[in-house]
Amino acid sequence: MSAEKTAPAPAKNDLFKQITQGPGIVSVLGVIVALIVGGLLIAVTDERVATTAGYLFARPSDFFSALWEAGTSSYVALFEGSIYNSAQGFAPFLETLTVSTPLICAGLGVGLAFRAGLFNIGAQGQIIIGAAMAGYVGFAWHLPVVLHLLLVIVFGLIGGALWGGLVGLLKARTGAHEVILTIMFNYVALYLLDFLMNTQAFRRPGETNPISPILDTTAVFPALPGSRLHVGFLLAVLLTFGMGWLLKRSTLGFELRAVGHKPLAAQTAGVNVQRAMIVAMALAGALAGAAGVAQVAGTEKVLTAGIAGSLGFDAITVALLGRSTPWGTFFAGLLFGAFRAGAVNMQISTGTPIDIVLVVQSLIVLFIAAPPLIKAMFGLNPKKKKIQAAAAATQGGAQ
Repeated sequence: MSAEKTAPAPAKNDLFKQITQGPGIVSVLGVIVALIVGGLLIAVTDERVATTAGYLFARPSDFFSALWEAGTSSYVALFEGSIYNSAQGFAPFLETLTVSTPLICAGLGVGLAFRAGLFNIGAQGQIIIGAAMAGYVGFAWHLPVVLHLLLVIVFGLIGGALWGGLVGLLKARTGAHEVILTIMFNYVALYLLDFLMNTQAFRRPGETNPISPILDTTAVFPALPGSRLHVGFLLAVLLTFGMGWLLKRSTLGFELRAVGHKPLAAQTAGVNVQRAMIVAMALAGALAGAAGVAQVAGTEKVLTAGIAGSLGFDAITVALLGRSTPWGTFFAGLLFGAFRAGAVNMQISTGTPIDIVLVVQSLIVLFIAAPPLIKAMFGLNPKKKKIQAAAAATQGGAQ
């Protein structure tokens, strides 16, 4: 009597790696599916589509023509607002690079933690603390040009590293879950910044609104004439190279990847798992702090209570889309920067609400977080095919 054997359920750690570090083709296909679904949502809410649907069977060509035009025109407007258009040339692309800079930096921080097996939800708080420390140095200290900007960057990285490293310390020493810790630390950072912005040290003299003095010109990133693109983008590129070197070429990177892959095996091999957790979260926080520096010393040039916006949470999506790899995260940040930069033009040109971009981003997260769904949709399940092939070979041999 033969009994059917079912494949064992994937371990929790395996599922985490499948979502955060799976094959890049799943991310690409997830984006494509999300764009298609988003296009359909745009189309079905279009007035002309609704009108032509009333006489669909009489003149179906009108309906399908309106459906196609509604879906594609919005994405064309998105492209023109983020990459290139005949009136402005490549000026929209420069804006995309500007918007992408903090997303790339924060995404690298989240991705580095993923590679170490830690789910860093705290990029938002790390950005806030990094921006607060960098901003204070920028407007309260008055130093020579090169030294001042260098200290702004260094203090921003230190702020993020301290905020992330504290989470790693609590995780390593007490076993507290990093997801809970980082979520709570986000709230602490947010309300701490609210408090600071209402103190004399941070609030601009004569202002009742919580806004800081403008950063000194010696403390801000130089910008490209005629655009908002600043040198902070080069910092994001350097950090991408640095993370790539760290993970692939350094002993520390090997230890972090080993802990993220199999922590018990890494510990058996002599890796100090607790130290690796602390270092991983500190480095992740420093990268997120760089995003705060890019915001306060590059884009905004002033510190406000909303300096981080939703960057920390968008960074999670960027890291997931980039599969926690440095260059994957870099290009995922560019994609999301293009979404943000082109959304306004899309709304102005076609009347499509900006919220549709958030819908597409949410769909990307949904599809990336469900790799088996994408694999099933496109027939990308090599294990199942191997099992079927082996079963067919066994049956053929038995006959």
